[in-house]
Amino acid sequence: MTDLTALFTDLVRLETRLYNVLDARLKAEHELPLGQFEFLRFISAHGTTRVFDLARAMAITVGATSKAVDRLESAGRVRRTANPDDRRSSLVEMTPLGERALAAASPTVEAELNTWVGSVLPAPVLEQLATSLSMLRQRAEADHRTDRVPEAGSPEATSPR
Repeated sequence: MTDLTALFTDLVRLETRLYNVLDARLKAEHELPLGQFEFLRFISAHGTTRVFDLARAMAITVGATSKAVDRLESAGRVRRTANPDDRRSSLVEMTPLGERALAAASPTVEAELNTWVGSVLPAPVLEQLATSLSMLRQRAEADHRTDRVPEAGSPEATSPR
């Protein structure tokens, strides 16, 4: 029987190490943190989006997402506009500078992922892994308990889980 706790540990440690190496390379070669790259990918794939939608997709708080969008906006990679359907929210869209940053950084991410994942696993195993992870992610995203990330400073954020 598979030790699910060990599997979880392997997934988390792999994600952390891959995130660190991708983040360092993107910063060094493109002056673009991996978190911003992920935001740009989402915006590119979905077009104009709300901060709330970005937060939900990234599984982080709206506050953290808003701060990240502020940094992207300061760098000239996105712009916010008023949401005509909801005055309480704004819409985020990528600028030409953001499109160029994403286009330049994407091959770097693909090359790094190929080094760490694509060149290690045979194609059929990689396909099965992709399918399995997609199924697990869909399951997690369907359960709203996985969406809830307490805002910093809240009692839930400071208490052990």
